[in-house]
Amino acid sequence: IHTKGIILRALDQFRLKSCIDFKQCYSYIGRVNPNGQVLSIGAGCEYVHIVEHEMLHALGFYHEQSRYDRDDYVTIVWDNILKGREYNFNKVPSDESTTHGTPYDYWSVMHYSKDAFTNGNGSTIITIDPKFQDIIGQSLEMSYYDVQELNLLYKCNSTIAFNMYCGFSNGTLCGMDRCSQGNMSWELVTQVITGPSSDHTTLPGGIGYFMHVSTAAGQEGDTAQLETQRMTPKRDCHIQCLQFYYYHSGDESDVLNIWIREFKNEQDSTGTRHIKTIDSIFCSKTSHWKLHHVSLNATKNFQVVFEAQNGVGRSTGGFSVDDINLHETECPHLTLQIDDFQTVLETTTARIYSSRQYSSEGYAFRFGALFFGTHFGLYMQLLSGDYDDQLDWPCLRRQMTFQMLDQTPNIQQQMAKRWSFTTNEYHVDPNGVNYFDNPRKIGSAVFTDENNKQVYGGILYGLYRFSTLEEMQNREFLKGGSAVFTLNFQGKLRILLSNFRIDDFQTVLETTTARIYSSRQYSSEGYAFQFGAFFFGTHFGLYMQLLSGDYDDQLDWPCLRRQMTFQMLDQTPNIQQQMAKRWSFTTNEYHVNPNGKGVKT
Repeated sequence: IHTKGIILRALDQFRLKSCIDFKQCYSYIGRVNPNGQVLSIGAGCEYVHIVEHEMLHALGFYHEQSRYDRDDYVTIVWDNILKGREYNFNKVPSDESTTHGTPYDYWSVMHYSKDAFTNGNGSTIITIDPKFQDIIGQSLEMSYYDVQELNLLYKCNSTIAFNMYCGFSNGTLCGMDRCSQGNMSWELVTQVITGPSSDHTTLPGGIGYFMHVSTAAGQEGDTAQLETQRMTPKRDCHIQCLQFYYYHSGDESDVLNIWIREFKNEQDSTGTRHIKTIDSIFCSKTSHWKLHHVSLNATKNFQVVFEAQNGVGRSTGGFSVDDINLHETECPHLTLQIDDFQTVLETTTARIYSSRQYSSEGYAFRFGALFFGTHFGLYMQLLSGDYDDQLDWPCLRRQMTFQMLDQTPNIQQQMAKRWSFTTNEYHVDPNGVNYFDNPRKIGSAVFTDENNKQVYGGILYGLYRFSTLEEMQNREFLKGGSAVFTLNFQGKLRILLSNFRIDDFQTVLETTTARIYSSRQYSSEGYAFQFGAFFFGTHFGLYMQLLSGDYDDQLDWPCLRRQMTFQMLDQTPNIQQQMAKRWSFTTNEYHVNPNGKGVKT
């Protein structure tokens, strides 16, 4: 279950950065079998970068240090390689290479580490440029040139899940429009007297452009809009994530609203504004650029609108925005930005926590950073909340993913550091108490909330040495002095089972022509279904059937890309000795009757 969550996260990175999509730790090179091939992602391999590595093998990639031109960039120390493993360092002839003219990439997720297959006598790979000696074999994710090479190999330049990036480089607006009601307007600038003194893209110390709207001259209620180009959702999931940096130098009463306008079709020139503003930023003045995420759910052509609204107070500044990304993968559930991070790391022993957040199921949680001078740890903690008496405890089979954000402006070029774990029944202390049980039962008081209620915190769980200051210098993990961390709290990871038992089976098989059905069940998404057995004297068939249900008007139809697995259970008492019979199929667009009507509609 844990590995499945990691694989799904890796697949989203392919969709975000490349033109490759997937039907739902080793791999052969390329497509060696006409009906697909097996990728092995087993124990110890459940990391995004390893999944990406093996999938790139399946897509046709060789190891980076196997390039025909590798001797210009690395030296292979043959005497330090384990006997019998030398073949891993063979070069690929230029006529078999998949590099397509991309430069040698020390950052490639396909590059071996400096000590790969060492016999203990020293490193097996030495980089010609010594500053990359500790970079090769990185455990982050695909590099920029990995993606370039992939798109060249498959002759495409589009992506599955990326919509736009705008850093206002070279003074361009990325096709955005501006309009205003009152004495306010968005302007393209390189600095603002009251802050910020620089754009976010070129931090630290560069000179670039960003958008700024002054709230100093306007009247209360005046607004100014910055509108993106119209975009069309690419995926059926109808999930978009807007990510941008903002800087607030105005009055606390000023507001930055985020909303979307949807269009019925290409001819619709005005569109329909969502009745409810999706997100609003109310805050005091900031001293650093702040990262912000907004989850969208557009189903038609749409555009995003940044609307600054003048408040009642007297302002000497306004709102600024920069480095806007929009993509069709899930937003982080919780973000923790720590400004002046190096100073905090080196001088404080205190813990810094995020705000309290609720998961989609209602579990309250937070996460925090603990500092140890040269390194730091990230931890999550379940908290008491408003729905505790309605939840299942302990909170098991939920996957938590910590991320240290690479703040490279364009999200397609980012290489984040991640670590995940999945809560389970083995997370217990010496007394058998599960770490993820109800905080009211096993925890202690940690703070008082806004309603003056005591909040209880469970056990802190995470990674003691998540990263070091030295590692943070390699990418843009520190930008303008700030570090950004995120946590995703995934809902219960489960396989939905519908059990079906038939007693006196032989008699039923030989004497009945009736069909026997299970009860109606609901999938985790809300689809209603049943399955049944048909009898033919000496043999029988198993079938599933979608049913009408309570959530039909909220679901996507036809119900495609869902896998169904039938199993005839071997009832040998010890499950380790059972040998069940199974058959699976996945619903798709080709399941149609002669009239073209979907069999699974």
